[in-house]
Amino acid sequence: MENIKRSDLSPKQIRQKKLHHTVRRIKDWGISTGFLLPSLAGVMLFFFVPFAMLIVMSFQKSATNSSFVGFENYKNVLTNDAFLEASENTAVLSAIAVPLGVLLSLMLALILNSKIPARSTFRSILLTPMMVPVASVVLMWQVFFSYNGILNGWLVQLFSLDRIDWMKDELGQIVIIFLFLWKNLGLNIILFLSALNNIPQEIIESSVMDGAGAVRRFFSIRLYYLGPTVFFVTIMSLINSFKIFREEYLLTGDYPYGKLYTLQHFMNNKFQHLDYSQLSTGAVIMCIVMIIIVGILFITESRLDSGTEE
Repeated sequence: MENIKRSDLSPKQIRQKKLHHTVRRIKDWGISTGFLLPSLAGVMLFFFVPFAMLIVMSFQKSATNSSFVGFENYKNVLTNDAFLEASENTAVLSAIAVPLGVLLSLMLALILNSKIPARSTFRSILLTPMMVPVASVVLMWQVFFSYNGILNGWLVQLFSLDRIDWMKDELGQIVIIFLFLWKNLGLNIILFLSALNNIPQEIIESSVMDGAGAVRRFFSIRLYYLGPTVFFVTIMSLINSFKIFREEYLLTGDYPYGKLYTLQHFMNNKFQHLDYSQLSTGAVIMCIVMIIIVGILFITESRLDSGTEE
């Protein structure tokens, strides 16, 4: 019937119909763009424009001397011992903390998703760290991990061990990783619980009837549906591993013990010394590395999804 009706239209009517359809699409695009324009303007003003200025400054001699120096700043930063040490410490921190955060939150989400008593209470407890102010978090950690803190008191009284100056020791990095996990596990667990609840229950019930065990159901069904959430939680955990600098700075200061010196310390010290060229250069290098890591994660996820679908 549609073909007959369209064949009944004259060429002029067909052109008018196409023109009306095009005008309507342009109008819809204009309305949607108008709603997005304030957000786009904010992103451009507060993100892209400053980042472009940052890139330009990384090729200048200094903030007061705009002479073009090419890649001299990048050479100086990449051969700077403090930058290399900070990069290594940051990479180790993220490489340990991010996988641990994803795996532990997934395991706890699976436990909380089962039929255990007081599930709501446990969820509320796990979200508590997100509501604690940074200053309170730092105070708590100082009470526990200072030289005369609670943990050292337990070590001396219960095990007759020597006191450990946690923030000036190799073990300080473990304390920071534990702080990262304590702060971020709650949100990750909630995200995984939401994804677990969205898995079609009829598929789970069918697999149970077919005799699939819990491990088989997890790897064959649940993990497939959890794929996008795992990817999202990994990205957010990676970002949050850089944001832990706030607490670490308040605990350790400008120049902490070697293993605790991160890229954020390097950039913060450059900012305090008004060395904006090296600060900009370090920020650009860090951004490039982050883009590469996120790009690898995107490619890996897309390949895993295509392989699963095949």
